[in-house]
Amino acid sequence: MKKILLSVVAVMALGTAQAQEVQFGAKAGVNFANFGGDVEDASSRTGFHAGVVAELKLSETFSIQPELLYSQQGSQTEDTFSESFGGVNYSTNTEAKQTLNYINLPILAKYYVMEGLSLEVGPQVGFLISAESKYDMTTTSEGGGTTVSETESGSVDNKDAYKSIDFGVVAGVGYELPMGLFFQARYQAGLSSVLEDSEELDDADFSTTNNVVSLSVGFKF
Repeated sequence: MKKILLSVVAVMALGTAQAQEVQFGAKAGVNFANFGGDVEDASSRTGFHAGVVAELKLSETFSIQPELLYSQQGSQTEDTFSESFGGVNYSTNTEAKQTLNYINLPILAKYYVMEGLSLEVGPQVGFLISAESKYDMTTTSEGGGTTVSETESGSVDNKDAYKSIDFGVVAGVGYELPMGLFFQARYQAGLSSVLEDSEELDDADFSTTNNVVSLSVGFKF
Protein backbone atom coordinates (compact mmCIF):
# COMPACT_ATOMS: atom_id res chain seq x y z
CA MET A 1 0.00 0.00 0.00
CA LYS A 2 2.85 2.38 0.79
CA LYS A 3 4.32 1.99 -2.73
CA ILE A 4 0.90 2.61 -4.29
CA LEU A 5 0.34 5.76 -2.25
CA LEU A 6 3.84 7.05 -3.03
CA SER A 7 3.25 6.48 -6.76
CA VAL A 8 -0.07 8.33 -6.61
CA VAL A 9 1.49 11.24 -4.76
CA ALA A 10 4.34 11.38 -7.29
CA VAL A 11 1.96 11.48 -10.28
CA MET A 12 -0.17 14.18 -8.69
CA ALA A 13 2.88 16.26 -7.69
CA LEU A 14 4.31 16.04 -11.23
CA GLY A 15 0.98 16.98 -12.76
CA THR A 16 0.53 19.91 -10.37
CA ALA A 17 4.02 21.24 -11.12
CA GLN A 18 3.37 21.20 -14.88
CA ALA A 19 -0.29 22.24 -14.84
CA GLN A 20 -1.30 25.45 -16.57
CA GLU A 21 -4.53 25.55 -14.56
CA VAL A 22 -6.00 23.60 -11.63
CA GLN A 23 -9.75 23.25 -11.01
CA PHE A 24 -11.48 21.60 -8.07
CA GLY A 25 -14.98 20.25 -7.85
CA ALA A 26 -17.43 17.73 -6.41
CA LYS A 27 -19.52 14.99 -8.00
CA ALA A 28 -22.14 12.36 -7.16
CA GLY A 29 -24.11 9.78 -9.04
CA VAL A 30 -25.47 6.27 -9.39
CA ASN A 31 -23.60 2.95 -9.68
CA PHE A 32 -24.82 -0.18 -11.46
CA ALA A 33 -22.44 -2.75 -9.97
CA ASN A 34 -21.94 -6.46 -10.54
CA PHE A 35 -19.34 -9.17 -10.04
CA GLY A 36 -17.32 -10.41 -13.00
CA GLY A 37 -14.67 -13.06 -13.44
CA ASP A 38 -15.88 -16.58 -12.71
CA VAL A 39 -19.13 -15.51 -11.02
CA GLU A 40 -22.29 -16.84 -12.69
CA ASP A 41 -25.99 -15.99 -12.34
CA ALA A 42 -25.34 -12.69 -10.57
CA SER A 43 -27.23 -9.51 -11.39
CA SER A 44 -26.35 -5.88 -10.89
CA ARG A 45 -27.22 -3.91 -7.78
CA THR A 46 -27.81 -0.17 -7.65
CA GLY A 47 -25.74 2.03 -5.36
CA PHE A 48 -24.26 5.49 -5.36
CA HIS A 49 -20.95 7.31 -5.33
CA ALA A 50 -19.85 10.76 -4.22
CA GLY A 51 -16.61 12.63 -3.80
CA VAL A 52 -14.22 15.33 -4.96
CA VAL A 53 -12.21 15.89 -8.15
CA ALA A 54 -9.24 17.98 -9.25
CA GLU A 55 -8.41 18.66 -12.90
CA LEU A 56 -4.80 19.53 -13.74
CA LYS A 57 -4.80 21.07 -17.23
CA LEU A 58 -1.49 20.43 -18.99
CA SER A 59 -2.63 21.88 -22.33
CA GLU A 60 -5.80 22.93 -24.14
CA THR A 61 -6.63 19.32 -24.98
CA PHE A 62 -4.99 17.20 -22.26
CA SER A 63 -5.52 16.99 -18.49
CA ILE A 64 -4.89 14.73 -15.52
CA GLN A 65 -7.87 14.27 -13.20
CA PRO A 66 -7.44 12.54 -9.82
CA GLU A 67 -10.58 11.86 -7.80
CA LEU A 68 -11.40 10.67 -4.28
CA LEU A 69 -14.75 8.85 -4.15
CA TYR A 70 -16.95 6.89 -1.77
CA SER A 71 -18.46 4.09 -3.87
CA GLN A 72 -21.12 1.43 -3.17
CA GLN A 73 -20.44 -1.73 -5.19
CA GLY A 74 -21.18 -5.45 -5.08
CA SER A 75 -23.81 -7.70 -6.63
CA GLN A 76 -27.03 -9.57 -5.97
CA THR A 77 -28.42 -13.02 -6.72
CA GLU A 78 -31.78 -14.79 -6.66
CA ASP A 79 -32.27 -18.55 -6.45
CA THR A 80 -35.35 -20.79 -6.24
CA PHE A 81 -35.33 -24.41 -5.08
CA SER A 82 -38.34 -26.71 -5.28
CA GLU A 83 -39.07 -30.28 -4.15
CA SER A 84 -41.99 -32.53 -3.28
CA PHE A 85 -42.26 -34.77 -0.24
CA GLY A 86 -45.21 -36.72 1.14
CA GLY A 87 -47.66 -35.05 -1.22
CA VAL A 88 -46.55 -31.55 -0.22
CA ASN A 89 -44.75 -29.17 -2.60
CA TYR A 90 -42.00 -27.07 -1.07
CA SER A 91 -40.29 -24.08 -2.69
CA THR A 92 -37.62 -21.79 -1.31
CA ASN A 93 -36.78 -18.44 -2.88
CA THR A 94 -33.60 -16.72 -1.68
CA GLU A 95 -32.57 -13.19 -2.59
CA ALA A 96 -29.06 -12.17 -1.52
CA LYS A 97 -27.36 -8.81 -1.87
CA GLN A 98 -23.62 -8.29 -1.34
CA THR A 99 -22.58 -4.70 -0.63
CA LEU A 100 -18.95 -3.60 -0.81
CA ASN A 101 -18.18 -0.02 0.20
CA TYR A 102 -14.92 1.46 -1.09
CA ILE A 103 -12.88 4.63 -1.04
CA ASN A 104 -11.76 4.77 -4.67
CA LEU A 105 -8.87 6.80 -6.05
CA PRO A 106 -8.91 6.93 -9.88
CA ILE A 107 -6.27 8.94 -11.75
CA LEU A 108 -7.53 9.66 -15.25
CA ALA A 109 -5.94 11.01 -18.39
CA LYS A 110 -8.45 13.28 -20.17
CA TYR A 111 -8.33 14.14 -23.84
CA TYR A 112 -10.70 16.81 -25.14
CA VAL A 113 -11.92 15.82 -28.59
CA MET A 114 -13.83 19.10 -28.81
CA GLU A 115 -14.75 21.93 -26.47
CA GLY A 116 -16.39 20.45 -23.38
CA LEU A 117 -16.32 16.81 -24.59
CA SER A 118 -13.57 14.56 -23.22
CA LEU A 119 -12.50 10.92 -23.28
CA GLU A 120 -11.18 9.60 -19.95
CA VAL A 121 -9.08 6.55 -19.06
CA GLY A 122 -6.79 5.55 -16.24
CA PRO A 123 -6.02 3.24 -13.31
CA GLN A 124 -7.90 3.07 -10.04
CA VAL A 125 -7.11 1.74 -6.59
CA GLY A 126 -9.92 1.06 -4.12
CA PHE A 127 -9.72 0.65 -0.35
CA LEU A 128 -12.45 -1.53 1.18
CA ILE A 129 -14.07 0.08 4.22
CA SER A 130 -16.98 -2.32 4.83
CA ALA A 131 -18.75 -5.38 3.42
CA GLU A 132 -22.16 -6.80 4.24
CA SER A 133 -24.30 -9.62 2.88
CA LYS A 134 -28.09 -9.37 3.27
CA TYR A 135 -30.59 -12.11 2.47
CA ASP A 136 -34.36 -12.63 2.31
CA MET A 137 -35.53 -16.26 2.21
CA THR A 138 -39.15 -17.25 1.66
CA THR A 139 -40.25 -20.87 2.06
CA THR A 140 -43.67 -21.92 0.78
CA SER A 141 -45.41 -25.27 1.27
CA GLU A 142 -48.53 -26.32 -0.64
CA GLY A 143 -50.56 -29.43 0.08
CA GLY A 144 -54.03 -30.56 1.03
CA GLY A 145 -55.52 -27.29 -0.16
CA THR A 146 -53.37 -25.30 2.26
CA THR A 147 -50.54 -22.88 1.50
CA VAL A 148 -48.12 -21.74 4.19
CA SER A 149 -45.31 -19.21 3.69
CA GLU A 150 -42.48 -18.28 6.05
CA THR A 151 -39.97 -15.48 5.51
CA GLU A 152 -36.55 -15.10 7.09
CA SER A 153 -34.20 -12.13 6.71
CA GLY A 154 -30.74 -11.36 8.01
CA SER A 155 -27.39 -9.77 7.38
CA VAL A 156 -23.76 -10.76 7.89
CA ASP A 157 -20.64 -8.61 8.18
CA ASN A 158 -18.25 -10.47 5.86
CA LYS A 159 -15.47 -7.93 5.31
CA ASP A 160 -12.87 -10.57 6.20
CA ALA A 161 -13.85 -12.53 3.07
CA TYR A 162 -12.67 -9.72 0.79
CA LYS A 163 -9.31 -8.14 0.07
CA SER A 164 -8.68 -4.70 1.53
CA ILE A 165 -7.34 -3.28 -1.78
CA ASP A 166 -8.86 -3.54 -5.24
CA PHE A 167 -7.17 -2.62 -8.52
CA GLY A 168 -9.05 -1.63 -11.65
CA VAL A 169 -9.10 0.44 -14.80
CA VAL A 170 -11.65 3.14 -15.61
CA ALA A 171 -12.75 4.44 -19.01
CA GLY A 172 -15.50 6.82 -19.98
CA VAL A 173 -16.69 10.05 -21.48
CA GLY A 174 -17.43 13.43 -19.97
CA TYR A 175 -19.04 16.68 -20.99
CA GLU A 176 -18.57 20.02 -19.22
CA LEU A 177 -20.59 23.18 -19.67
CA PRO A 178 -18.86 26.59 -19.58
CA MET A 179 -20.45 27.34 -16.18
CA GLY A 180 -18.61 24.35 -14.63
CA LEU A 181 -21.46 21.83 -14.54
CA PHE A 182 -20.30 18.46 -15.90
CA PHE A 183 -21.65 14.99 -16.66
CA GLN A 184 -19.80 11.67 -16.83
CA ALA A 185 -20.48 8.10 -17.91
CA ARG A 186 -17.89 5.45 -17.02
CA TYR A 187 -17.13 1.77 -16.89
CA GLN A 188 -14.89 0.34 -14.17
CA ALA A 189 -13.34 -3.09 -14.76
CA GLY A 190 -11.58 -4.94 -11.95
CA LEU A 191 -8.09 -6.25 -12.65
CA SER A 192 -7.74 -8.50 -9.61
CA SER A 193 -9.98 -10.82 -7.62
CA VAL A 194 -11.60 -9.15 -4.62
CA LEU A 195 -11.94 -12.40 -2.64
CA GLU A 196 -9.43 -13.33 0.01
CA ASP A 197 -7.46 -16.45 -0.87
CA SER A 198 -8.63 -19.78 0.52
CA GLU A 199 -7.77 -23.41 -0.17
CA GLU A 200 -11.17 -24.05 -1.75
CA LEU A 201 -11.00 -21.05 -4.07
CA ASP A 202 -7.35 -21.63 -4.95
CA ASP A 203 -8.09 -25.21 -5.99
CA ALA A 204 -10.86 -24.01 -8.28
CA ASP A 205 -8.84 -21.00 -9.52
CA PHE A 206 -11.93 -18.89 -8.80
CA SER A 207 -11.88 -15.16 -9.52
CA THR A 208 -14.36 -12.43 -8.57
CA THR A 209 -13.86 -8.91 -9.90
CA ASN A 210 -15.69 -5.60 -9.47
CA ASN A 211 -17.46 -4.31 -12.58
CA VAL A 212 -19.29 -0.98 -12.31
CA VAL A 213 -21.15 1.31 -14.70
CA SER A 214 -21.46 4.78 -13.20
CA LEU A 215 -23.31 7.95 -14.17
CA SER A 216 -22.28 11.21 -12.50
CA VAL A 217 -23.09 14.87 -12.31
CA GLY A 218 -20.81 17.45 -10.72
CA PHE A 219 -19.61 21.01 -10.60
CA LYS A 220 -16.12 22.54 -10.88
CA PHE A 221 -15.25 25.80 -9.20
